Amino acid sequence: MRPSTSYKTLWAELLPFEFKQRLSECPVVYLPLGLCEPHGQISAFGLDTIKAEWLCREAARQVGGIVAPSMGYHIHETGYHARWLEETVGEENPHMTSVPPAVFLSLFLYQLRAFVHAGFTTVVVVSGHSGGNQRDLRHAADVFMKYVAVQVWVKSDPELVEGLYEGDHAGKYEISQLMYVRPDLIDLTAKDYEDEPGSGGRLALGSDAGEASPELGKQIMEACLNRLCAEVSRMKREAAAVRTPRISYDLIETILREVLQNAADWVTANPWPGQDEVSPHSQWKPYERYRIP
Repeated sequence: MRPSTSYKTLWAELLPFEFKQRLSECPVVYLPLGLCEPHGQISAFGLDTIKAEWLCREAARQVGGIVAPSMGYHIHETGYHARWLEETVGEENPHMTSVPPAVFLSLFLYQLRAFVHAGFTTVVVVSGHSGGNQRDLRHAADVFMKYVAVQVWVKSDPELVEGLYEGDHAGKYEISQLMYVRPDLIDLTAKDYEDEPGSGGRLALGSDAGEASPELGKQIMEACLNRLCAEVSRMKREAAAVRTPRISYDLIETILREVLQNAADWVTANPWPGQDEVSPHSQWKPYERYRIP
């Protein structure tokens, strides 16, 4: 008799028979999204990806399903990001793994194709990078679902706890999260580097980061997880047991063209209404209003 595989949830670690067993029990795939960007001198660059991975792994353990390889690249620089980067990073090198919106959304659609071909009927996308990017992902997912009979659910982690906690960037909320899930990736003494020449200063650290604690992080992450598990349980009940035919590249390109038709209205393409313009000399000025080349 083969040993139980209940403890293994990562697609990359599953053997073929283990994958098929988990898939038959729960045809849900989780896609953790994040990127590397500065979260102050005290925190690891990959905070966004790390918390998304934690949520997906824990949900798969509790509710079932398989965790796809993480997407450690995300939309940044463009639209509303540009002014924020000018204010919080300035002319420093932020060491980010950012990609343009059209590139990211194109890859996202091909990832959805791969998930459907693998046999999943429900795709759960958890983005640790928030602020508005998730809205463009939801738009792409909505267009995909017009053509393909599959559930695609996209949320950022702050959206999972709306009304309970308020998300931030490298502040009390996010630093607490990492303190809980990966305390080894927080070094509060590194704050001293802020005053060293060439260090980059605060590097987007939130003003209330000093109020962060692992206890608060535990509360936030457990609340996120509870909501995530509840939603996945609901989608499992509602998922249609249909066999989707193979999806051609041509169909994905058709879907992509429809997504691109509304590129000027993407959240990540423009500044927020009323947001100050980026200074003409800033390194972020060219990306303030994103247009597909």
